[in-house]
Amino acid sequence: MRNQGTGSWPARRARMSPDRTALIHDGRALSYAALHDRVTRLARALDGLGVTRGDRVAYLGPNRPELAETLFAAGALGAVFVPLNSRLAPPELAGILRDCAASVLIWDARLARAVGALREAGLAVGHDVMTGPGEYEDLIDREPNGPVDEPVSLDEPGMIQYTSGTSGRPKGVVLTHANIAWNCVNILIDVDLSAEEVSLVSAPMFHTAGLNQLFLPTFLKGGTSVLMSAFDPDAALELIGKHQVTWMFGVPAMFAAMTRSPRWAGADLSSVRILMCGGAPVPAALIRAYQDRGLTFVQGYGLTETSPGALFLRAPDSVRKAGSAGTPCFFTDVRVVRPDLTEVAAAETGEVIIQGPNVTNGYWRQPAATAAAFLPGGWLRSGDAATIDRDGYVFIAGRVKDMFISGGENVYPAEVEQVLCEHPAVAECAVIGVPDDHWGEVGRAVVVLRDGAAADPDAILGFLDGRLARYKIPKSVVFTGALPRNGAGKVIKSQLTSG
Repeated sequence: MRNQGTGSWPARRARMSPDRTALIHDGRALSYAALHDRVTRLARALDGLGVTRGDRVAYLGPNRPELAETLFAAGALGAVFVPLNSRLAPPELAGILRDCAASVLIWDARLARAVGALREAGLAVGHDVMTGPGEYEDLIDREPNGPVDEPVSLDEPGMIQYTSGTSGRPKGVVLTHANIAWNCVNILIDVDLSAEEVSLVSAPMFHTAGLNQLFLPTFLKGGTSVLMSAFDPDAALELIGKHQVTWMFGVPAMFAAMTRSPRWAGADLSSVRILMCGGAPVPAALIRAYQDRGLTFVQGYGLTETSPGALFLRAPDSVRKAGSAGTPCFFTDVRVVRPDLTEVAAAETGEVIIQGPNVTNGYWRQPAATAAAFLPGGWLRSGDAATIDRDGYVFIAGRVKDMFISGGENVYPAEVEQVLCEHPAVAECAVIGVPDDHWGEVGRAVVVLRDGAAADPDAILGFLDGRLARYKIPKSVVFTGALPRNGAGKVIKSQLTSG
């Protein structure tokens, strides 16, 4: 094949395992051969709409087969796939569509209101196509089957994934086909995937982890992906038992919700081989909840810019090094450095920097942001603070920008949050720095209590006494019903009250 990129994967899989199930969604199964046929027809349809090499093809919708079909069909033509966060407001979506200058937008019928608002605002795409019976299926049905083999090299852009934008405007991270492939290779090595894998894709595929860390490695190996349009803890536990799921990825909030489900105690989890968590530091209590069920619960660490894998805590170390993000993935190098770029000592906090073939070359049409993100030698600045122990295992302390200085001492909120989550009444929490006349800044804990639990601020803060240095203990506690999160499940600390 002349196409070496991700757009060729359905054809390659179909010739190896045509009858194996590639996707399951809402009870419908799609084989690799059937998926290849649909991808080919969609690619021909996009070609008929004028899509050519380098054009951007956007998808707006939940985890559905159409998302995978659009990704692969765009890649078959040498076009660039742009997954859009369906939780964004129309003005935010409009900004991304303008930024990437998409030629085609394929969208889910359930988002008709958002697309209507985009049209009223002057939607600047050549064509927009609604999925389901009608436009989308008609496009596929009227196209003849036949090979599509555009010459596409591994170094060409295959995807633009927009950062979550927890601070400032989202940036388009350009990932080449090589970036995506090398990330998959890292996962295949770390998770030791087999063709018998059944992956529950419940994290949104418009973000890098659900798509690049779970779905694409499963596809590459020839396993089955069970797609959930939207995460629901009860439904997730039911699907795990029904389809004998072996592997899933989630953010801490998702895994915590599963443990609070009334189905948790009786759920059939016998098939589960590995549970991978990322997106935020994982509370030790949450890790234990899964380990108590005999499950291998491990953490990974990465960024959209690293496709996303950078660190991984492998199964044999999941208990011994619980709470660590692990060590570098096989084909990725990671360092923890001081501001002068020298290596930190054991237990000293520094910034994580990353290098490897899975690391992006930069941001879409933002040369200044690209230049600011990279150090000499191609090392990417993560913006994340971490420590590294004497065995080389990295412990993420949180975002460098989240750090605050109290009485001259650096406080990393993630460290405090980890201990707060050990309190039996605390379901979730976030720690922020707030101004203080005496200390400059002090911590404030924003706490979500477990259902039916009760606790007062003094009890929460008293729990930390003796577990953390005094300067790290927050001076106040605010209770809330829920923490504000973005589509990736990360807490948006800028929205927390700090006055």
